Amino acid sequence: MIRLFVALALPEDVRRRLEMLRGGIPGARWQSAEQMHLTLRFIGEVDGAAFREIMDALADIEAEAFTLSLEGVGHFPPRGRVRILWAGVAHSPALLRLQERTEAVITGLGHAPDGRNYAPHVTLARFASRVSQHRLQEFMSFHGLFGSGPFPVRSFELFSSHLGAGGAHYEVEARYPLVTQPLGDDDE
Repeated sequence: MIRLFVALALPEDVRRRLEMLRGGIPGARWQSAEQMHLTLRFIGEVDGAAFREIMDALADIEAEAFTLSLEGVGHFPPRGRVRILWAGVAHSPALLRLQERTEAVITGLGHAPDGRNYAPHVTLARFASRVSQHRLQEFMSFHGLFGSGPFPVRSFELFSSHLGAGGAHYEVEARYPLVTQPLGDDDE
């Protein structure tokens, strides 16, 4: 069995900027720069045949390359015990279209729909126990205006996730280039 998800790999400079946000909240399990990505669809554990089927089906997705920006910070859930601290994503119709196409491919292969509204974000930290609300609010106030600036998105990736004592390790299993020319442009 292999644990899979579809995501956007972030450029190294963006991951380094996100990494600089780490700190100031006791008990947080901060993501390393290598762990930071923007999930399009978590798939879960599949066998080898399903893995190959998913890998092949994702290659059929056609979407245009686009520019993306990260902005702001927040947490999940918005009320109650905080479990995840994240960096937000500026509104991007192109990102939402890519996510919808990814969801359609995965559910088309017989995998259950995600069932949650898609909320694009980059996980910064996870919390196993109750977090200090005072420290959380300080973090939110200090980093609330965070912005990455625009960066190009030229591909999306199929990742495998390997859980270990030091946290999750992610490996790119396949990379799918996005179209750099507008789709449907048949002038020739």
